[in-house]
Amino acid sequence: MEKLFERGVANGCTIEVIDEKQLAEIEPLAKTHGKALWSPLTAVSSPTGVTQGLAERVLERGGEIRMNSPVTKAGPGWVEVAGIERITVGHLINAAGLYADRVAHWFGVGLEYRMLPFKGLYWYGNWPKGTLKRHVYPIPDLRNPFLGVHVTVTVDGAVKLGPTAIPAFWREDYGNLSDFVPKEAWQIASLYPRFLMSKHHDVPGLLRTEFPKYVRSHLVKQAQALVPSVEVRDFKTKGKPGVRAQLFHLPTRKLEMDFIVESGVKSTHVLNAVSPAWTSALAVGDYVVARIHDGGSMGEKSESEQ
Repeated sequence: MEKLFERGVANGCTIEVIDEKQLAEIEPLAKTHGKALWSPLTAVSSPTGVTQGLAERVLERGGEIRMNSPVTKAGPGWVEVAGIERITVGHLINAAGLYADRVAHWFGVGLEYRMLPFKGLYWYGNWPKGTLKRHVYPIPDLRNPFLGVHVTVTVDGAVKLGPTAIPAFWREDYGNLSDFVPKEAWQIASLYPRFLMSKHHDVPGLLRTEFPKYVRSHLVKQAQALVPSVEVRDFKTKGKPGVRAQLFHLPTRKLEMDFIVESGVKSTHVLNAVSPAWTSALAVGDYVVARIHDGGSMGEKSESEQ
């Protein structure tokens, strides 16, 4: 907790350490042991709504958005769509998420990285809106780049539990086996011997604690440590899974825990955009644009940006 407080202060956040009595006043349903961190400016918003708003701005300013247009190949100055159409581009920005490493490799960038995805599962509760008023988070294990199961309030006042950090078996492993990609599953599985030998993370502990969270009662039990009134019977609606585009560094056998942006010929690649990627999206976008204007060159690696 002290480390997180130091990070918050260093990054200019409004944050304070509170005791159990103060916590009870701020969020009566939450529980802690002695102390907690309070971030009064933390808020929730709608990713869908924000994205739609940004899309409208792009269109209003003469931009074009292509849906259902898979990029099958790319290189300096061009992008191939669906294997049949080649589009000329001045500068390509690769923000392909789960496929960011693959796109970067077409440009000879980030060859020391591979994507090692993790699946996040959520359960929604039937509590009346407004029952829980604050987000409640655990203290994370700083050896691993995951926050742990937390209890959060959605933009419409509902309460959800999650996410997990379960290994995904292919890049878009959202739970539909009809979308299974054997080649990707093999590539991901081949990374685990290296990952298991990593000295940077508690991998056995991670796997031991995460796989049981496939069971709803186990995930709820984790949440009860934060909000004791959470009950299995109240959280029966399964949310849409999310897949974390987590970058793995082959030489060091390390999960990258910060944003990584690298430059190539006529291209900039957002290779790692892990949590809080959504929170930081606009700031990261500003950084990428400034980097391009400053003339980031091939092979130049970004400094870490918190």
